[in-house]
Amino acid sequence: MSDFDRNATARWGTGVARAGTAEIDQGLRAYMLGVYNNMVLGLAITGLAALGTNMLALTNDPSRVVARLGNMGLTSFGAAIYGSPLKWVIMFAPLAFVFFFSMRIDRMAASSARTMFFAFSAVMGLSLSSILLVYTGASVARAFFITSASFGALSLYGYTTRRDLSAFGSFLVMGLIGLVIASIVNLFLQSSGFQFALSCLSVLIFAGLTAWDTQSIKEMYYASDDYEVATKKSVNGALMLYLDFINIFTSLIQLTGNRNN
Repeated sequence: MSDFDRNATARWGTGVARAGTAEIDQGLRAYMLGVYNNMVLGLAITGLAALGTNMLALTNDPSRVVARLGNMGLTSFGAAIYGSPLKWVIMFAPLAFVFFFSMRIDRMAASSARTMFFAFSAVMGLSLSSILLVYTGASVARAFFITSASFGALSLYGYTTRRDLSAFGSFLVMGLIGLVIASIVNLFLQSSGFQFALSCLSVLIFAGLTAWDTQSIKEMYYASDDYEVATKKSVNGALMLYLDFINIFTSLIQLTGNRNN
């Protein structure tokens, strides 16, 4: 299930502190740069974890094959994470991380919050590694670049627009709740048509949430924040945008991906 509740993360106060304009602009740029840097590092860790897991799980050596998934040979590690009940633990582990993070971030040190985010990114990579089994490498790369371009444009809009997106965001959150419930139901129904509709809806919802989240993260900034608070806000914001990106990506790969033969 890719539709994680990215609004479980704690939202900090809104409004930019009134100080010298130049000071605010410089501080805000540094703050937002920190958000995007943390997010990009998280995505890089996820990608490396997914690729590393895939390499450890598959083998062309007949002596190491303990199970098969289609025409792919699985190592003992691959059989454990893809063919045993452990796969359910791996599937839902990122969701548990998100809820734990949201409950503990206020009590964490800034360094611990960043470490937790990177650990979460690695676990997400483990969970998403199955995508490399199902879809071709070209499909994964295409979906990633489409997601990157779309995300960049949407986040830029959220950062630069003077329109208040809060009412729009509240509507999207209600849609997200319905999407999560429907996704859980479809785990049992296994309806391909229903999944296609959910993927289309997911792209639209998380596209809107990307713009709203960017505006919300921008409004979290206060010029008077100390290092600890500013860093935790930066990590929290990175997690919000990271989840938007991941959900758009997984929905697009489901809609446009070519499956391995």
